[in-house]
Amino acid sequence: MIEIDTRLRLARGIAKTERDASTEVFETLKRRGHPEAPPAVVSDGWGGIKQAMIAVYGQVPAYKGRGRRPTKKREVEGWQYLQVVKKRDSKGRFLGTALRVVFGKAEEVLAPLGQSTSYIERTHLTMRHMNGRLVRKGLGYSKQLRMHKAHAVWEDAVYNLCRYVKTLREEVLPEAARFEPRWWHRTPSMTAGLTDHRWSIKELLRTLPVPILDNT
Repeated sequence: MIEIDTRLRLARGIAKTERDASTEVFETLKRRGHPEAPPAVVSDGWGGIKQAMIAVYGQVPAYKGRGRRPTKKREVEGWQYLQVVKKRDSKGRFLGTALRVVFGKAEEVLAPLGQSTSYIERTHLTMRHMNGRLVRKGLGYSKQLRMHKAHAVWEDAVYNLCRYVKTLREEVLPEAARFEPRWWHRTPSMTAGLTDHRWSIKELLRTLPVPILDNT
């Protein structure tokens, strides 16, 4: 999962099904700044995300005194979730997209999220360039889930801290001379305000991460 404005990778999920992977993502978000409700989400038309949101953030409705007491979690008012479903013809050619609002009102969901999944699709392409274990039909696949997750963690750290993203650059000198810098390049972490410079691989390797302790 990435943040649209900063391109920062917020969380990842690696599992055998999309629902299990999505559950892992939302559990990570719940520990990292979204304890009460999920952020606004836009995804493709594949299933699993809706069920994962309910499993992690859903609440059991209050008992109204009639019938059986509710036991299953349900969605909570105020959630925003939009699916962008791709339409294809019988030969698989792309025809366009259709919007499906899962949670929230259409106009409220579309305002902050837009109508595209291009950002996440582009980062998927970047992931396959940076992580050989994700290349389709390649021989560098992971034989152990533990090693696959370790490589994914390393790749996310390099992407967030050590790699400039061209679409995040800001123009500082529109009429710059030939040898003067025209652009201020930024990493996703710089755009999000988490750091003030691009990290080197040496700096990343020499930094000890602080473990997150779950007191619950």
